[in-house]
Amino acid sequence: MSYAFDNDDPASAGRLNVLSAMLDGLTTRRLSGLGPLAGRRCLEIGAGGGSVAGWLAGQGAEVTATDINLRHLPPDPPYRVLRHDLTREPLPPGEWDVIHSRLLLMHLPQRHEILEALIGALAPAGALLIEDFETTYGKGVMRAPSETDVAAYEEYHAALVGKVLPALGNDPTWASRVHATMIDAGLTGVDTEVHARSWPGGSPGAALIVANIVQQRPALLDAGVSEAVLDRVVELMADPGVVLRGHVVYSTLGRAGS
Repeated sequence: MSYAFDNDDPASAGRLNVLSAMLDGLTTRRLSGLGPLAGRRCLEIGAGGGSVAGWLAGQGAEVTATDINLRHLPPDPPYRVLRHDLTREPLPPGEWDVIHSRLLLMHLPQRHEILEALIGALAPAGALLIEDFETTYGKGVMRAPSETDVAAYEEYHAALVGKVLPALGNDPTWASRVHATMIDAGLTGVDTEVHARSWPGGSPGAALIVANIVQQRPALLDAGVSEAVLDRVVELMADPGVVLRGHVVYSTLGRAGS
């Protein structure tokens, strides 16, 4: 399996900044709900561009940020950085007061084993926050110039979610199952916030759709989507009069026993 959206692919330029703009507000609000973070040992898995790790460090937390690719992290960050392959290597040693992962486990076929390892690495009363897209929902167009345009977007989305991403190990339904999985694994106080917003053309969400199409165009074509449909969806994403219902994020928080 290969990661669906390689952040070093030139076609994916700016993806991490787009995702930060879309989701950091949700993530930091959820983490803020854990109470004061100063002095707490925090593990940021799949740190990407480091925006969440930097925010945690700004709260006074002792942060370790891991990723298989460190090139997108800032130089000399105020946290520890560790190159780490979550699918092949054990977690960094120690017990963690807070562990966070965003838009990562949905892409990894070993997601269940990894989640078990993350739970096992929590300190007593430690908190685990997992955030992933649930992308199976259709009817994603709230406004478009025509029904033909609505159909074009839905055709693209169905092919990406139903064929292209699953072939690369992605599970578009995973996010909706994290809550039950945490409970079954023994975590307490499990809570999920389901979040989505409108994405007008020209917004970060629309830019994410364009990046998806550019990066996965060959696979989308192989899945039966025409060049004309893909080109039209890209065009629509620049139109501020077009509005999508953004991907649904499941932000699921659970705590270890004390």
